[in-house]
Parts: sequence; structure tokens; C-alpha cells
Amino acid sequence: MTKADIVNEIAKNTGAEKVMVQTIVEAFMETVSQSLVDNNNVYLRGFGSFIIKKRAEKVARNISKNTTITIPEHNIPAFKPSKSFIAKVK
Repeated sequence: MTKADIVNEIAKNTGAEKVMVQTIVEAFMETVSQSLVDNNNVYLRGFGSFIIKKRAEKVARNISKNTTITIPEHNIPAFKPSKSFIAKVK
């Protein structure tokens, strides 16, 4: 399902205009993104959490050059679904 499909489905279910729904969906995604950039997790009860995971520093290999490189510690965004959401999908 694409963002356009989500906008169409919400507009159909609520009777709102597609332009307004698209603005709201984009604002929601921007708000979640900015919260994660600011190192704040986003919790949506009954749906899940958008969280920041910390990856530890590690040593990796560059196979083509046969050298080792150090990948520094860094953060990555992740989604953790709620238990009720997992139960619905199963």
C-alpha cells in the first residue's frame, strides 16, 4: 500500500477531501520524522512505537580491498508494533 492508497482509503472512509487528508498524512509523517531526529520516541497506543535504536561500534570487512574498517556507533529508526497489532496480523 502506498501513501496515495492510504490517502484514498482515509478520504473514502471519512468523507474528507483528498487534498486535506494528504496534508494531514504528510504532516503526521513529518512530525514523526522530526521527533525521531530530535531523539524522541513516538508512542501510538494500540498501534506501535517509532523508536530510536542505538547500534554499537563494530569492525567490518571490505572484501574487495581485503581491509577492515570500523563502523562507528550510530542511531537508526525502528518500528515496534503493539501486542494488539501483532495479534490482529497473526
